[in-house]
Formats: sequence, structure tokens, C-alpha cells
Amino acid sequence: MHWVLVGVAALSLTVLAVGGVAGIATGWVAPWGRSRVLRPRLWGYGSLIGAVGAAVWTFVGPLAGPPHGRSAYLAWAGWTVFMVGLLIQLRAKRPGRATKTSS
Repeated sequence: MHWVLVGVAALSLTVLAVGGVAGIATGWVAPWGRSRVLRPRLWGYGSLIGAVGAAVWTFVGPLAGPPHGRSAYLAWAGWTVFMVGLLIQLRAKRPGRATKTSS
């Protein structure tokens, strides 16, 4: 059962990272998020950062057995990075700063 969880986690995090790279490189966002995402490149960065943080948290934390020593701190650091990625994705749904035009 452990290897099934590892496989599902690896597949889902890979899909999240590939979506982030697609958002950064081309501005592509999944169809269900296109109407809400105003800055797709920023959304892509948030997705990629979130995927890396979630991977560190998942594979160093719960799927690696009971946390001990430094691995517990590394797992929580991964969780924090994942939350930062989500915050960046949230910011991508808001309009950017208005630029001042000279007349």
C-alpha cells in the first residue's frame, strides 16, 4: 500500500509541476482556472513552488515514516514552501498594480 501512495503522490505532484512550467513558459492555465487567473505566469511560479514544497513535505514527512531529528524540520519547511506557493497562486488571481501613464 505504501508504494501505491508514493506513486499517486509522485504523479499528482508531477502534474502540478508540469502545469506550473506550462504557465511560466507559455501562460497556459488549466481550463477550469482560466477565468479566475489574471496573471498566468505568476500562477505558474506559484504552482511550481507549491509542487516542490509539497514534494519535500510528502516524501520527507508522512511517506518516510515517523519524523525524527532534522527530517521533521525539513518536512515542515516543505509545508511552509507549499503554503507560500499557494499564496503566490492566490495573488495571481488578483489584478496587478496599475501602471501610471504619462499624458
